[in-house]
Amino acid sequence: VMDVIKGSTVDLGPLSVDFFRKTNISASWNFFGLETATDNNVTFPEVRSTGLASNTRQETSRGKQEYTSNEDHSHPTETPAMLVRRQLREKRREKRASDLVKQDDEVTVKLENAAIEHSNSVDSAVLGKYSIWRKENENENSDSNVRLIRDQMIMARVYTSIARMKNKTYLANELQNRLKESQRSLGDATADFELQRSAPEKIKAMGQVLAKAREQLYDCKLVTGKLRAMLQSADEQVRILKKQSTFLSQIAAKTIPNGLHCLSMRLTIDYYLLPQEKRKFPQSENLENPSLYHYALFSDNVLAVSVVVNSTIMNAKEPEKHVFHLVTDKLNFGAMNMWFLLNPPGKATIHVENVDEFKWLNSSYCPVLRQLESATMKEYYFKAAHPTTLSAGSSNLKYRNPKYLSMLNHLRFYLPQVYPKLNKILFLDDDIVVQKDLTGLWEVDLQGKVNGAVETCGESFHRFDKYLNFSNPHIAKNFDPNACGWAYGMNMFDLKEWKNKDITGIYHKWQNMNEDRTLWKLGTLPPGLITFYGLTHPLQKSWHVLGLGYNPSIDRSEIENAAVVHYNGNMKPWLELAMNRNSELRWEQHHPTPRKKRIVLCSALDDLYATL
Repeated sequence: VMDVIKGSTVDLGPLSVDFFRKTNISASWNFFGLETATDNNVTFPEVRSTGLASNTRQETSRGKQEYTSNEDHSHPTETPAMLVRRQLREKRREKRASDLVKQDDEVTVKLENAAIEHSNSVDSAVLGKYSIWRKENENENSDSNVRLIRDQMIMARVYTSIARMKNKTYLANELQNRLKESQRSLGDATADFELQRSAPEKIKAMGQVLAKAREQLYDCKLVTGKLRAMLQSADEQVRILKKQSTFLSQIAAKTIPNGLHCLSMRLTIDYYLLPQEKRKFPQSENLENPSLYHYALFSDNVLAVSVVVNSTIMNAKEPEKHVFHLVTDKLNFGAMNMWFLLNPPGKATIHVENVDEFKWLNSSYCPVLRQLESATMKEYYFKAAHPTTLSAGSSNLKYRNPKYLSMLNHLRFYLPQVYPKLNKILFLDDDIVVQKDLTGLWEVDLQGKVNGAVETCGESFHRFDKYLNFSNPHIAKNFDPNACGWAYGMNMFDLKEWKNKDITGIYHKWQNMNEDRTLWKLGTLPPGLITFYGLTHPLQKSWHVLGLGYNPSIDRSEIENAAVVHYNGNMKPWLELAMNRNSELRWEQHHPTPRKKRIVLCSALDDLYATL
């Protein structure tokens, strides 16, 4: 066994037999005597193995450790062969060490290259030049100086206030002068390249004054208090400006532009100068013919109505079969008539009526008219001292709109009363443009429903809970909050089913229950959703595309393929704040009076007044 162990060579070379004399022998080894090892001149005990191979491997490994610890000391009896083997072992260890070092270097290089490739793959067009490692002056469009000036101005105001509090008049005046210089230097600049050339000098001068102020005035509690007060003041200013912006946007959206107002006045004057026999439209026999295509349009905007009529006729396959029933107020009755007398819509039939001449439409019959005339409604809308008035800052400012107080807006709930001999009628708003022939709507089977409309609940928006107060038990008991809403603007109404189901009676019932405005706010869509609940047939969305008056992200293909596009929202196409020129052109191309001509009409009207 000893000869085998001694002759075996491994990474650490042969085991030294001295190990077996210097170390405790395992119980599996037995001594039977001593023999002389001629190779090393050392006497060894003869041993025999009575254990397993695994025990031999364990003792061998211990022998390797012992030999390794002693191999640096040259043995006086080391043979040339042993010396060569030891040198080979040292070379192998050095080679392994160098390989490990080389491998570590290669891994480091690979990691660095991967990081560089990753940084190069980042789209700088999306992220710009921002980087957490960048220096401000490396960005050519940096606004660091602009922000620095603003920060200096804030601190200058803080220290000015503290200086005056502590009677440091000289320092307060110096800070005030530097503050004015910084304001002039900043101006309206939003980036560094917009600053004046003297801006760096102003920044330096202000920094010196602020350093002086800090030495003399700095008090953490005072500075914090001043900054907090400035922040609260800024928040209050933002709130006031937002409220003013909302109010002004409502005014801009709901008031009639000067050009349209002058046009209506000029048309009204011309109409009442006409003799009675020339004020009538032809083809009056078509007004009650149920076999024709009838449209209802209620508005006080002459130009908007002309666009709806003209765009419908231009896309109609048989214009002579189309009848337009227009209703306006007494102020615009003459102008509406005169416009279509001067600009007849081809072979189509036109009829204009005055809503104030509907004697049956009075406060004893119509709940909303009674409510609009009530003192509580006037107080809600027009008394500034009332805590819930819109003028006092209520969030419902958009409801302070003349259309909610006009019967023209609520007349849509009385269609059978206005047109008793018709079977079907297409209701249109005045802020739409027709792009295709609409006669296909008369062929749509409403399946016993009263109202045909396009639904507006794409996801969770425009469902019933957006319009109705479901905390009220009457609403919660009778309606589903997740029911899909629909849009006014283009609605096909079956007047026969309307009469059979007493739609107007349902409307009156709920309108009477909402006298205190606890079921919904003012408007016609919430009561419409209630009145036609379960009685509305959904039309294909391509018939009616909405949102052109507030949503700039509508897909262009949807607009192109729509039969009707609707400018619902504040940005009406006849206003200067129209959403965009492309949408506006769809409206402009359907009326013959451009804005420049309307301005000329206003000038001519001013001359007429001067002459009178």
